[in-house]
Amino acid sequence: MLKKGLIYFVLFLCLSGLNFFLVIKTYGVFDKQTQIEKILSAIAEEKNKPNEGYRAEATVVDGRVANLKSFFRKYNSPLYNNAEKIVEVSDLHQFDYRLLPAIAMQESNLCRVIPDDSHNCWGWGIYGTTVTRFESYDEAIETVGRGIKREYIDKGLVTATAIMEKYTPSSKGSWAHGVNTFLKALE
Repeated sequence: MLKKGLIYFVLFLCLSGLNFFLVIKTYGVFDKQTQIEKILSAIAEEKNKPNEGYRAEATVVDGRVANLKSFFRKYNSPLYNNAEKIVEVSDLHQFDYRLLPAIAMQESNLCRVIPDDSHNCWGWGIYGTTVTRFESYDEAIETVGRGIKREYIDKGLVTATAIMEKYTPSSKGSWAHGVNTFLKALE
């Protein structure tokens, strides 16, 4: 009889433990469902608010200045601080912002080999003993940019090869090749 009572007691403890486990699990599921309902309710409230909702803001960043600065830094060019001016002048005259740096790279290794105190990185008006000088790189950029637009772009000379025929007619293609190479490097 004692044995039978012990078996019933163990069975009672097992069933009580199982019952306790099921109650805890049921409470956990119920609690989770309650949390989900609260989140869905909060979302629904936000959706139904007049003239309110989720807002996102995107800013378009013009990477051209950063691209030029990176290129100028790579070649240790004094044009580094003039990158914004180059983009500004190129936009004003409606030509590819890479053109002025590509020509400067071809003509003067990005202003590292120019006549003293000339700020003339483009070989603009330099022939024989004649040297066109500018007071600053900004003045040179404005003058050369305006000249490129008026004397080349407006006359349909829009490729490096077409520009070369007037800019440096004695070149047998190497100038255009160099400019095209630097245009590509700036992509």
